[in-house]
Amino acid sequence: MISLGLVSAILPERSAEDVIAFAAKKGFECVELMCWPKGKAERRYAGVTHVDVDGLDERAMHSLKAATRTHGVRISGLGYYPNPMDPDESRSAFFMEHICKLIRAADRLGVPVINTFVGRDPSKSVDENMERFRRIWPPVVKLAEAHNIRIGIENCPMYFTMDEWPGGKNLATTPAIWDRMFEIIPSPNFGLNYDPSHMIWQMMDPVKPVHDYGHRFHHVHLKDAQLHRDRLDRVGIMATPLEYHSPRIPGRGDIDWQAFFNALKEVGYKGDACIEVEDKDFEGSAEEVERAIVLAYDHVRKFLLPV
Repeated sequence: MISLGLVSAILPERSAEDVIAFAAKKGFECVELMCWPKGKAERRYAGVTHVDVDGLDERAMHSLKAATRTHGVRISGLGYYPNPMDPDESRSAFFMEHICKLIRAADRLGVPVINTFVGRDPSKSVDENMERFRRIWPPVVKLAEAHNIRIGIENCPMYFTMDEWPGGKNLATTPAIWDRMFEIIPSPNFGLNYDPSHMIWQMMDPVKPVHDYGHRFHHVHLKDAQLHRDRLDRVGIMATPLEYHSPRIPGRGDIDWQAFFNALKEVGYKGDACIEVEDKDFEGSAEEVERAIVLAYDHVRKFLLPV
């Protein structure tokens, strides 16, 4: 059975306990809690700290576990999405160490998955980045294996604006690249946090990867994307992607959610699928954010009900 959850990044002002209570009230079964280091966010939807893994003492752990028991909502995963292969080696090392902290924290909390990016130097080719991936990622996966934690790599290219030009800041964008990554790291603890929306603006089928890679899905994000064909016809695919597409809540974009969930069921996926709200049409107020969450929940839930 697929469990429906919520990504906590859209509720940055609430505590983790409040997010869990809110999720329970809205009918969710789980939440992915953001675990950025405390400090200023570098981009939209980043920098949210619902679990401070640097300050995760016994009291904080007890509070989190008590909230999940009280409200009947699990933590699906701990989330942190930096660029671990940043060209600045000191920044890269910091990001990788924080990912390792998430792995240890997940073990202590009894959370099975941590979600992140593999990162990328956007100025270098796929082959050049793959060599660096081969060097820095296997030790992190070994740590995850030692703690019995799975790593879900999101397939977002992290290429939306000119500061991420030309290659984006996350290597794990396509099936061809996933194959190379899994050849280097065949560990079953290393897999995908699959978000179908990122295939839409790459002009790729968002459902086919479910059939081909569902056995490597450790977590799923539910986000939609609307391709603006009129804009695309004007600017072309060489433009920055936000010039011709918009992230949307499920039901407001181009994904066939019935086909998507049918595919998840066909491959036997029984993990967590968390709604990720990144829709600018609902960011005017806290009430609008809540409305977006409810609309997304109502749209997605019907595909999970027994026929």
